[in-house]
Amino acid sequence: MRAVMFERYGPPEVLRQVDLPKPAPGRDQVMVRIFATTVTSAECGMRRGEPRWGRVILGPVRPRKGVRVLGLEFAGEVAAVGPRVTRYRAGDRVFGFTGFAVGANAEYKCLAENASMTLMPPGPGFAEAAASVDGFTTAWHFLRRLGKIRAGARVLVIGASGSIGTFAVQLAARAGAVVHGVCGTRNVQLVESLGAVRVFDYSVEDFARSGERYDIVFDTVTRSSFQVCRAVLATGGCYLPTTGLINNVLQARTAITGGPRVRTGMSVHKHEALAELSELLGRGELRVVIDRIHPMAEIVEAHRYVDTGRKTGNVVITVADGQ
Repeated sequence: MRAVMFERYGPPEVLRQVDLPKPAPGRDQVMVRIFATTVTSAECGMRRGEPRWGRVILGPVRPRKGVRVLGLEFAGEVAAVGPRVTRYRAGDRVFGFTGFAVGANAEYKCLAENASMTLMPPGPGFAEAAASVDGFTTAWHFLRRLGKIRAGARVLVIGASGSIGTFAVQLAARAGAVVHGVCGTRNVQLVESLGAVRVFDYSVEDFARSGERYDIVFDTVTRSSFQVCRAVLATGGCYLPTTGLINNVLQARTAITGGPRVRTGMSVHKHEALAELSELLGRGELRVVIDRIHPMAEIVEAHRYVDTGRKTGNVVITVADGQ
């Protein structure tokens, strides 16, 4: 089968297309024929071996064998199932998240039946389904689980035009929150159309000097900091960075003082969020923003583009032609 592999850390050019043996599902596994996947900022970091502490998982000097084929989000069709599998059958359209196993940059991927995967609803295509998974489920985890978002809450989404940010704005607006966003000039109207009532163009306006106060500041790109965002957090508000080991150190101190807090954590088990995502996509109540679509042969170019930090929404990779 065709796959894209990297055997050393570095720029996009370390990626190369290879032929690998087609996998076979284990007794409790599902083999998915991948039709679409994505290139995320997280995967570009993995390719570079950044942050450095992440190499504890990825491999200290070079990527270990189990992570050399990237790909976190996928949509496709069940090609075969193991004898113990009861939830899926051949021909089912599915979408989901590979997690630490990665591997969706390939024509086939085997996952456990209980992996973060679910049936695709009728309506959306494979590109749209694949592009919705990680952004939506991450936004759902941070806003629902960590931020305890509620109607009337004031929410600021930093990086509001990215994969996570575009879903965060929509989720917050659906929850009845007052949503503000931060993005670049070219995406202001997009973020407004997703439900933000005020959008800060970071090239001309500093949200930290706006005089606004928020119950939640969701930093989807971690380009700010708790120290900066504390100026706009309400008493008892929380700063939610998608990555933030250093920020976690501050959590204990702010918890003791009763002031604004930092909350962060990984979104790994996505079943509940995927169920809601499937419903919303099926009803046509969620907008999936796709910036570019590349065939797998152009994945190096896709990584170059994501590395610029200028993508809007999602960058999709088509692996095989779907219906």
